[in-house]
Amino acid sequence: MNTNILVIGGTGKTGRRVVEQLQNKGIQPRIGSRSATPSFDWNNKDTWVKALDGIEKMYVTYYPDLAVPGAKEAIESLTYLAKELGVKKIVLLSGKGETEAEACEKIVMESGVDYTIVRASWFNQNWSESFFLEPILSGEVALPMADVLIPFVDANDIAEVAATVLLDDTYNGEIVEVTGPELITFKDIVNTIAKASNTTLNFYDITLEQYVEGMEQMQLPNDVIWLIEYLFSHVLTNPKNQQITDGIEQVLKRKAKTFSEYAEETAKTGIWNQVEANQI
Repeated sequence: MNTNILVIGGTGKTGRRVVEQLQNKGIQPRIGSRSATPSFDWNNKDTWVKALDGIEKMYVTYYPDLAVPGAKEAIESLTYLAKELGVKKIVLLSGKGETEAEACEKIVMESGVDYTIVRASWFNQNWSESFFLEPILSGEVALPMADVLIPFVDANDIAEVAATVLLDDTYNGEIVEVTGPELITFKDIVNTIAKASNTTLNFYDITLEQYVEGMEQMQLPNDVIWLIEYLFSHVLTNPKNQQITDGIEQVLKRKAKTFSEYAEETAKTGIWNQVEANQI
């Protein structure tokens, strides 16, 4: 059984999909998560050594995001330890248009270990597996910056790219930027989800201040509020994040999934049809 590949964040949005991609190729990676054996916990460096034992390649995602305070130090410590323990290659998931994430990329790039950086735009799955799901289920979606164009990318495409570059050394030393094939707005997205799931969704364009206030009223953790405010105020408006790239096409030799395709597939799972139950 092949366990010389470690997938950190192996139960998360992209990580679990990377695990599936590798399993489909007959590779059984080690899953890096607090619930795994051996466990991996970003907040407990004592777990890192066992998780890295015998590992040659690893896929790294940092939760909740490389932009948060403490991420750079954690990536630095992990990269140094991985090199000491004989890891030969690191594939790092990074965020497109995030200055702090680029500082983390630099650590990996200058480590002397082979690497590929997968730099991704915002995920489609944020609407079905993350912080945008709850507003969709309520039927009332209030978001700032309603008209900003974003090349939303599918987590399945990201994972397939990550698994490919993890195994294929021709991508060593490269930054692969992954986006969807189109620029779309939050308003477009909500309309697409409403159509695909055959539900009624009301969209409201609000200010970032109102959005932050709403998160505070919901008593979300301070670090989550900080991150979402940062993503809206710094990343969403960054010109780098508003460009379509062909990274998926280059690596996978096929087109990236459109948001409409994602919405049609996701609607079939019934995840968004809880909307009606919530409105009754």
